[in-house]
Amino acid sequence: MKSNRYYLLIPFLAVSFVLAAQDNKLKIYISADMEGVVGAVTGEQLGPGGFEYERFRKFMTAEVNACITAAREAGADEILVSDSHGNGQNLLIEKLPDDVMIIRSWPRELGMMEGIDETFDGAIFLGYHSSTDNKEGVRAHTMSSANITSDKINNIAMPESGINALIAGHFNVPIIMISGDDIAVKEAQSLIGDMEGAVVKWANSFHSAKTLTPNAGYKVISEKTKAALDRIKDFKPYKLNGDLTLDISLKNYRPVQLLEYLPQVERIDSHTVRYVGKDMIEISKFLRFVTGYSVSLKP
Repeated sequence: MKSNRYYLLIPFLAVSFVLAAQDNKLKIYISADMEGVVGAVTGEQLGPGGFEYERFRKFMTAEVNACITAAREAGADEILVSDSHGNGQNLLIEKLPDDVMIIRSWPRELGMMEGIDETFDGAIFLGYHSSTDNKEGVRAHTMSSANITSDKINNIAMPESGINALIAGHFNVPIIMISGDDIAVKEAQSLIGDMEGAVVKWANSFHSAKTLTPNAGYKVISEKTKAALDRIKDFKPYKLNGDLTLDISLKNYRPVQLLEYLPQVERIDSHTVRYVGKDMIEISKFLRFVTGYSVSLKP
């Protein structure tokens, strides 16, 4: 007759098996912007006032779906999508699969990376663009084309891909793939590392590009997503050691002068303020404040 201890072990072993299975889940984070979407070149595609915006919302959603489908086929078990462009309400959420979650609208402390944490195995940037410090690229800017002229961390010019990679790196999550124009992809790979790059258009100027058709773009995104997940163990988180010094230059004098009133902010020239944070979470919160605060905000 078997010992009672054997039967007592069965529930314990069952729970251990379930927990081990949960630990082995492959989790992917997708941050989706719009300027780098196939065919997007001007404001006419990028905001509710543009005559092509509704069409390009569909293209943006289709790019996300192409990425999701490819990630699933490559083994992803759980996917979180961040709608990270403009008002954060661009993706047609009814067109996304039922088993994904979506981050929408603002404000959010981690900006385009809200919801990222240490449980994710990799992050993907879709529809990204080059930085405000870059003289090339379609719709090149960092966070605000209307207000920001330079954005540096530890004296390194930062595109949105760099800022967001550092936020992911805070949680030890690597960036595994990026899509956008050729300049945005090259800039991110040079800064962050050898991620997969899905080039869907080639920049001629700030408002012009040679572009793939949407279906051809979805195919490239799918191929590069699968390639990224196939070698996901090759990628390393992007990090900078120690305190982080943010230098941000604004087009106008008044916000710079007002930011100088904050005791933790130093004004280093007529258009630039400096903020030192202990990590990327503090830097992200400060950036959210600079780009989002107005005393007239409601409710």
